[in-house]
Amino acid sequence: MQGRFVAYYRVSTQKQGASGLGLEAQQAAVMAYLNGGAWELIAEFTEVETGKGANPLDKRPELRAALALCKKHGATLVIAKLDRLARNVHFVSGLLETGCDFVAADMPQANKVMIQMHAVMSEWERDQISKRTKDALAAAKVRGVKLGAAGPMNLRPNVEARQKAADAFARSLSNVLAGFKAAGLSQRSMVAELNALGVKTARGGQWSQVQLQRVLVRTARP
Repeated sequence: MQGRFVAYYRVSTQKQGASGLGLEAQQAAVMAYLNGGAWELIAEFTEVETGKGANPLDKRPELRAALALCKKHGATLVIAKLDRLARNVHFVSGLLETGCDFVAADMPQANKVMIQMHAVMSEWERDQISKRTKDALAAAKVRGVKLGAAGPMNLRPNVEARQKAADAFARSLSNVLAGFKAAGLSQRSMVAELNALGVKTARGGQWSQVQLQRVLVRTARP
């Protein structure tokens, strides 16, 4: 890696900014990308903001300062992940038009077209998640489900049903597991035996020691 770089990190809330949550991972990703070569890291900028609003750049003074420094020194703006910069297509397009080169450590080979396409897909995915959430809430209201403070109460029947199903599944294996215990098998050996016999977990998958322990706890209940 050669040339001059300006690093830009972004965290989304004041709490994350104060705790450093996510910041160290971004710094590590940038340093891993720059590892080796004759490069110079001129400066590092850290933004703490929500990223909301019609013009996100207005709410990102650190990014504006980083871009200004890039223009002054002919440096490249380097970020850890593209989605840390923006998932807004208009914003990314505007950033590309500033004339500053920038690179994402998670997409180092990406050209401008690829970066725009990534932003398009990220924005589409965000919009789809929002739409599905709104549709689900609207359908719940039609069914008479009370939202808000009563939300946890709406989940109780589903939680209780899953617990009853898990208890019934554990009881169905109680004799088998009792036989394993009588034979002196360790939990690791029990897992291996269950998988060798083709016995599936409650979700139809392979056994692990954690899953076995959960079932053993349930079979031990009075």
